Amino acid sequence: VQLQASGGGLVQAGDSLTLSCAASGPSFTGYAVGWFRQAPGKEREFVSTISWSGGSTHYADSVKGRFTASRDNDKNTVYLQMNSLKPEDTAVYYCAAGSLVRQISGYKYWGQGTEVTVSS
Repeated sequence: VQLQASGGGLVQAGDSLTLSCAASGPSFTGYAVGWFRQAPGKEREFVSTISWSGGSTHYADSVKGRFTASRDNDKNTVYLQMNSLKPEDTAVYYCAAGSLVRQISGYKYWGQGTEVTVSS
């Protein structure tokens, strides 16, 4: 499974942005897809995860109520809708396919990151 994250950019605080994670090669079939982020000088952290069916989602407390994960398995694509963005959301965002967990170790396939910068 190859993953390609896209949709990052420079936005102002309060704006919205939607990230996409597209799979190529063997599909996402059966995999949960997680989003993680890494800010400069910080460790990579969990943001959200969504089950294969899309029926189960989990979020970090810092983004709960602002971010929404969804997926379109026909298009082999997972989305992360990010609303009410804050400067502290600035980071490189990564998508990964694996188990429906919060731990980095639970994900087998990783995409390259897409950078999100939120200005105040």
